[in-house]
Amino acid sequence: CAPGSEVALRVGGDFFFDPQPGDPPVKVVLVAGGVGINPLFSILLHVADLHESQESKGGGYKMGTVSLYYSAKNTNELLFKKNILGLMDAFPGKITCRFHVTQQRSQICKELQPHITGK
Repeated sequence: CAPGSEVALRVGGDFFFDPQPGDPPVKVVLVAGGVGINPLFSILLHVADLHESQESKGGGYKMGTVSLYYSAKNTNELLFKKNILGLMDAFPGKITCRFHVTQQRSQICKELQPHITGK
C-alpha cells in the first residue's frame, strides 16, 4: 500500500479468500496477532496453492503478492513460523512476512532474524 491507497479491512467474524480464475490479481495484506494466525495461515496456504497452480499449469487465478504481518510475545509463540519461512523460500517476492515480538527475552535464532522486529 502507498499513502492514499484504498484498502478493505475486516476484523473477526467469517472471512475467506476465494478468488475466481477471471478475477484480477490483488495484493493481499494479512495482519495477525497470537493465535489469530490460524485462519490467516489457511489463507496463506491457499495463496501458495494458487501460486503453485499458476507456475505448474499456467492457468487458474493469477495471484498477486501477499504480505503477512504477525505479532506475538516471543518467537516461541509464533505459530507456524517454520512453515511460513518455507513458503517465503518457495515463493520469493510473492509471499513475504514480517514477524514482530513484544516481550522477547532470549536471543532470536539466525533463521528468523532477517524477518523480525521487536523490543
